[in-house]
Amino acid sequence: MNKIVSNFVVDLDGTLIKTDLLYETSLEFIRDNPFKIFTLIFWLLKGKSVLKHKLASVSNLDITLLPYNKNVIELINKKRVEGSFITLASASNKILVDQIASHLGLFDEVVASDYDLNLSGKFKRDILVKKYGSINFEYIGNSRDDLPIWIEASKPFVINSKAIVRALSRSDINSYELVDSDRSNDWLKAIRIHQWAKNILVFVPLFLSHQYINLHMLIAGFQAFILFGFCASSVYVLNDLLDLQDDRKHTYKKFRPFAAGNLSIKSGLLVSILLLFLSFALSILMLPLIFVFWLFIYYILTLVYSVLLKRYAVIDVVTLSILHTLRIIAGAMALNIELSFWLLAFSMFIFLSLAMAKRYAELYELKSTNINQKVHGRGYLASDKQIIASFGTASGYISVLVLALYLNDADTIKYYSNLEVIWFLCPLLLTWISRIWLLSTRGLMNEDPVIFAMHDKFSLYIFAILGILFFIAT
Repeated sequence: MNKIVSNFVVDLDGTLIKTDLLYETSLEFIRDNPFKIFTLIFWLLKGKSVLKHKLASVSNLDITLLPYNKNVIELINKKRVEGSFITLASASNKILVDQIASHLGLFDEVVASDYDLNLSGKFKRDILVKKYGSINFEYIGNSRDDLPIWIEASKPFVINSKAIVRALSRSDINSYELVDSDRSNDWLKAIRIHQWAKNILVFVPLFLSHQYINLHMLIAGFQAFILFGFCASSVYVLNDLLDLQDDRKHTYKKFRPFAAGNLSIKSGLLVSILLLFLSFALSILMLPLIFVFWLFIYYILTLVYSVLLKRYAVIDVVTLSILHTLRIIAGAMALNIELSFWLLAFSMFIFLSLAMAKRYAELYELKSTNINQKVHGRGYLASDKQIIASFGTASGYISVLVLALYLNDADTIKYYSNLEVIWFLCPLLLTWISRIWLLSTRGLMNEDPVIFAMHDKFSLYIFAILGILFFIAT
């Protein structure tokens, strides 16, 4: 039998796991019913320990999917080999902490918060000192709340971060060991800066009205592009926070920054609010109020989609097509350009087709023999794949029909001196849509088709030819 050489105490939130159970359970609680936030406030008024206990009692959190810090687990295993007595000490509620300890099988003892006590900071310190004595235990933690515990520890282990290192430099703790946080700074991924490519749609009314050399309009269009990006990123971040559990079950979504624990939930909430504020504050200052109105409609619809509508089959993809079309509408409002019925119809059908392709890709990934298996967080079954393909291809071909009717419209003809040239847009678009769906049915479409097109050489060639034909025909 190994001799116990020390007591090694491990913090949970931000240390053993790269997330915080209070935020995890709170988001899980209000996900399906945002009005439950008032229940959270009521519990919080009774005390933080009560809030944690109530949330833990009703939580369905899958602790096996939590982002565990591999470096901390390696350190725990090293201490076990050395014969240390391992304790998991957490400010999170004991209900969930016990589940995590049981899942990992690494701990000899668990101490955690309960209904009456929030085991944080000085309270955790007092319990550990009472159990093991001062300077008789090693402790690994990650926050300023751990400072009084580190002072009493024989050897402090610190999850490496600039903020906590600065705090330690101002404390009486002179000797400590840094442990890699096992995190990366993924903010560009979190705000999905690549999705801003979709905001190019705000320029569509400008180009179709043949006013693309108007410098004033180009500047206004660029402003609308950026502000739509801020607004969209705000919702992307919030959506990822609400979808943590579903994303962790997904093949590649589990690597998203918040699902993987590379960014904290708290920072995500703050960034989401900041981006939203910048979007609307700058819109009011820089662009017509009618643009602000449509930006607000976009935000509300996106929010409702993220919280509710994406869980319902067909409604979700129709909503996505509307959201893309709203970019075009907002662009027209920002530039004071009259909208075309043909443009709106074309937009609805082609983006409905692309949204269907995105859902088809998710269904393809199931690769399940169980026809009743569901996509996590969606209203689709594995058996829906064929009908989705039918809907999507039909919608894509209808968009080409709308384009053909637009090119034959009397009001359209007057804009083009070489109309026979622009008719080549139709077969080119048919080719592109057909290829998108061919790749989808082969299982080669593993991302948003719009984003795929931005990196696909064939698609870029098609778009370039379309642009050249447009200018030749003008």
